This record gives sequence, C-alpha cells and structure tokens, in this order.
Amino acid sequence: MKTLIVPFLLFLTIFACKNENVPNDENQLQVENIDEAREYPNSINKVLEAHGGLETWNKMKTLKFTIAHEEGSEITTTDLRNRYSLIETEKFTIGFDGNEAWIDQDSTYFKNDPNFYHNLMFYFYAMPFVLADEGIEYSEADSLKFEGKSYPGIKISYKDGVGSSSKDEYILYYDQNSHKMAWLGYTVTYFSKEKSTEYSYIKYDEWHTINSLLLPKNLKWFNVENDSIANMRNEMKFENVSLSEQESPNDMFGKPQD
Repeated sequence: MKTLIVPFLLFLTIFACKNENVPNDENQLQVENIDEAREYPNSINKVLEAHGGLETWNKMKTLKFTIAHEEGSEITTTDLRNRYSLIETEKFTIGFDGNEAWIDQDSTYFKNDPNFYHNLMFYFYAMPFVLADEGIEYSEADSLKFEGKSYPGIKISYKDGVGSSSKDEYILYYDQNSHKMAWLGYTVTYFSKEKSTEYSYIKYDEWHTINSLLLPKNLKWFNVENDSIANMRNEMKFENVSLSEQESPNDMFGKPQD
C-alpha cells in the first residue's frame, strides 16, 4: 500500500478540515473601492502590490517548483500564459496541453482524475496572483479570527462557465498592516458540480522572494473544531522554485507518443 501514499494523502489534505460555519455571508461588493485602472477592488490591489505587483507577475511566463514527499519528488512546470502544466514523478506524469489533461504511467498508481489534479497545487501555490484572473467576481467577507488576531477577508467567486469548477469559491484573508496574504478558505465543487458552504483552510505565513515576487515557502492545512480554526494537520513544502520570463516549449506539455 505504500505506493498509494502520495496521492492518497494529498487528497485527504485537500478535502479534509472542512467546516460550513466559520465564514459568514459576504457583505455587499464595495463598488466605490474599485480601482478603475485595473478594475479590481483596492483591497485586492494592495495584496497584489504587497507580493510584488501584478505587472511583474504578468511578465513571467514559466513557473516551476518541487514538492518533496517521502516517497519521491513531484516537479511541476506551468506555462503561465496558457496554463499548460506538467507534473513529473517517478511513478507517473500528468500534463495539460490546452486541449486535454492526460496521464502517463506504467500501472494504476495514480487513481484520481488528472483533470482535477493537473493544476491543483499550482493554483494554491500561485496565490494571490491567480485571484486576478479573468471571470472573477469580488465581494467583502467577514474577517477571520485566529489566535487573537483578525484578518480581513475578500470573497472570490466565478462567473458561470469559467474554468472547470465555476462554482468553487475562495476567501482570501490578509494581514491588515502588511497586506500580505495570510489565509485561504476554499470550497471544492469539481466532483459534485454543486455549490458548497463547507470551507477548508490553508495558512500562508512563510514567504520568499523569487524574481521580485513574494511566493509561499509552504502551505499549512488546519483542522476546524467547534466552528473555529484549530491545530495544523498537514504541511506541504515547496523547493527549487523558479520564475522565468522565458517560455517553455509547447511540446513539453503534450502526452508522450506510444
């Protein structure tokens, strides 16, 4: 059973720690706080600027990182313009070439849906910049309180038909002094195709600067108990991170020919 540990634990991490009572209903969208130049709420603009700025992010074309597991490393390469992706491990390779998500393996090691997984960790890692994608709607959410500190929240939802899970919702919580991202609340609707009120929580509190942009060193998933965020249950570390203005060749994201 050891060969199933990496994907099984990862999916436990993604779907655990849910609670439907921590975030309250969002307040009305503060239209007066929209930055006309970028058409984002000022609160989002401040978070993006605290992490190096959307203009700098948009210059980048390739993101690459490694997730270290006990059973081996998982190397992810993403074309930031087209969102093509390639995940390489010793046991399997997953890719997305813009048309289809595919998997290449010698056995049935990876049993989950490559359509769901091919950009999953990229999306969590590339926060907060991916929350400036097209098709997003913003509204104010109630603050998150943890260990005596309050973090303002911005709710992110998607217009119908955006992406493969347009019913997903996120809440970005940020430090009100530094404006750095501090927490992410998220729902998963890919499999049910129905809106959910159950949120999982990731803490973002350790950062490093890569090519002038502030990106997370790790992600920390937390349990929820009695309607409050409790103890950390899992941590995922990212290594060998690189951001480049150089494009990756498109053919690297295609499925290998038999």
